[in-house]
Amino acid sequence: MKKSLFTFVLSLMWITLAFAADPAYENAMKKQIAAMSTIQSADESQSVANGFLRIAEAKSEEWLPLYYAAYIQSTAAFRFEVNKDQFFDQALELVNKADKIAPNNSEITALKGYIIMGKLSVDPMNRGQEMSPLALQTFGKAIALDKENPRATTLMAQMELGMSQFFGSGPEKACGLARVGLELYAKEETKITDGYLLPAWGKNLAEQVANSCK
Repeated sequence: MKKSLFTFVLSLMWITLAFAADPAYENAMKKQIAAMSTIQSADESQSVANGFLRIAEAKSEEWLPLYYAAYIQSTAAFRFEVNKDQFFDQALELVNKADKIAPNNSEITALKGYIIMGKLSVDPMNRGQEMSPLALQTFGKAIALDKENPRATTLMAQMELGMSQFFGSGPEKACGLARVGLELYAKEETKITDGYLLPAWGKNLAEQVANSCK
């Protein structure tokens, strides 16, 4: 009886590992992540985002495809001449779907704050009172969920710098956060190897904030 139970447990473990290691999923994600670095237009952004959405349909339990699709939509809104509110709204819808799959995830929360910050940047005069506290709160939550997440700290630094410029106050808080962000990116770089699927973007944002402090 014990032998049969042991064999059954081993078989369950093997099935779990077989589903966890999905070469097709990993290869598809690697391809799309590589394609992100080639984006030069809004149309290309949409094409790469659609690739992630196809992966999300096939792997509905995975949050990363939705995360990257949301990230691409939001960066397209920052980079290109598009209907920015429409792109940010699409990104927010996608990141909320990712949040349902992996709640209380620092990366997802930080990206949500990034999108809120984007919505704010479209019309800061009319949206600042509502969205500035919401963005700060969201970045604060992302940092609390994972103090080692460089994107959470860096995006908070970017938000603090924007507020200091808007209100004419000093950038000291933003500069300190940017320095911490760069230290966290240095730590993160030691973990990145071939096939790394987790988010690794944003170091250039930390550098931009840090450079503004010189």
